[in-house]
Amino acid sequence: MKQQTIQLSSADEIDVSEQIDFFNRTCDDLLHYAKEKGATQTEIGVSKDIGLSVSVRKGEIETLEYNRDNSFGITVYLGKQKGVATTSDLSTKALHQAVDAALNIAKYTQPDEYSGLADAELMATKSIDLNLDCPMGITADQAKELALECESYGLAYSDKIKTSEGASFNSHRNIRFYTNSHGFKAATPSTRHSLSCVLLAEDDLGMQRDHWYSINRDSKHLETCKVVGEKAASRTISRLNARQLKTQKAKILLTPEMSRSLIGNLRSAISGTNIYRKSSFLIDSLNTQIFPEFISMNEMPFIQKGLASAWHDNEGLATKEQAIIESGNLKTFLLNSYSARKLGAKPTGHSGGIHNLQVSGMDLDFDQLVKKMDKGLVVTEMMGQGVNMITGDYSRGASGFWVENGEIQFFVQEITIAGNLKEMFANVIAVGNDYDHRSSTVTGSWLLSEMMIAGGNG
Repeated sequence: MKQQTIQLSSADEIDVSEQIDFFNRTCDDLLHYAKEKGATQTEIGVSKDIGLSVSVRKGEIETLEYNRDNSFGITVYLGKQKGVATTSDLSTKALHQAVDAALNIAKYTQPDEYSGLADAELMATKSIDLNLDCPMGITADQAKELALECESYGLAYSDKIKTSEGASFNSHRNIRFYTNSHGFKAATPSTRHSLSCVLLAEDDLGMQRDHWYSINRDSKHLETCKVVGEKAASRTISRLNARQLKTQKAKILLTPEMSRSLIGNLRSAISGTNIYRKSSFLIDSLNTQIFPEFISMNEMPFIQKGLASAWHDNEGLATKEQAIIESGNLKTFLLNSYSARKLGAKPTGHSGGIHNLQVSGMDLDFDQLVKKMDKGLVVTEMMGQGVNMITGDYSRGASGFWVENGEIQFFVQEITIAGNLKEMFANVIAVGNDYDHRSSTVTGSWLLSEMMIAGGNG
């Protein structure tokens, strides 16, 4: 492995190769020690994170934080009894004590016939370089200047912008090392950089607040300070002169950020844990149609620099490109080895979640979706967690923009949208091509058929 360093300031460097060698040697020792002490199986997850975060407000530094975090998570099995211990102390004595603690915990747990490592023959065998490690070597002064520049662009955008709640720049680098007693080992260095801005605008009705952010593994692909600041300003100004709505039924257009929240509900509903606990409204939906035929959702774990790219999951199983939804049909539940054993199925490589999800779109941009809706509500923000995963009943506070004759008319707030997720999924009218790449779930806006909108008397 070629030499790499972490550099967040001239005095703050870490040799990645040296760290991985240390984790490798240390984990080998711990696996041997655990076996000597009676463990039948052992797995170890190591995380080392180094980061720089700078926040500014009104042209002044508000916070400046460096962090260096270490964590060893040790899981041991005594047959079907499981014990877990963690430590941030990397001394040999402390690590051995963590193994002892995990073994002691295991002795007092009830045996669980479904527990244990994923089967040895299912371990991933082919390492893939996904180019996740893109350090920028930024100093605190440079990060401060980026945050200040971003905020200044936002404040200068319009005299309607009255003040700032701050801008921030973050740069983090992580080394993840995983090994188990099957002989599987994997080290993954990765980076994540972000730039954000939050602004306030004011009119006769009061203050409005909105934001924008950019995130990427490679700082070269972040949106510029000007773009982030001005998008935050434009979004904030668009919320002025807010109104309320009368309670009614209407079509709903969810922006990509809001559409992702529905996909988050889908992920929860098809997770192995909720399936074997029978706490999902999709428990009997495998290989049945739950979306219209034009919708597909594909897992793509091997995207270069992807925010959730990985060649193995959290248990060491190989990831793969696969359809989660194909032509509207649910093709798989999300199973780790434990939930798979509970269900009498095979694990699907989803310990830790889905590794990049791409939602199919239609040849419609956002403006075309608004025209297609004709009349209804564009939802840009949702609040609260009013989702019943067992029944699918859905009710959340929301704000957004009212549309008449295919054109946005005014901002609306203090409303609630309600429906049922199963019906909402089945009644998607269109998915746009206005993809938002600031997440491991990439989707456009979703146009839904009528939902109940509870408002005031405005």
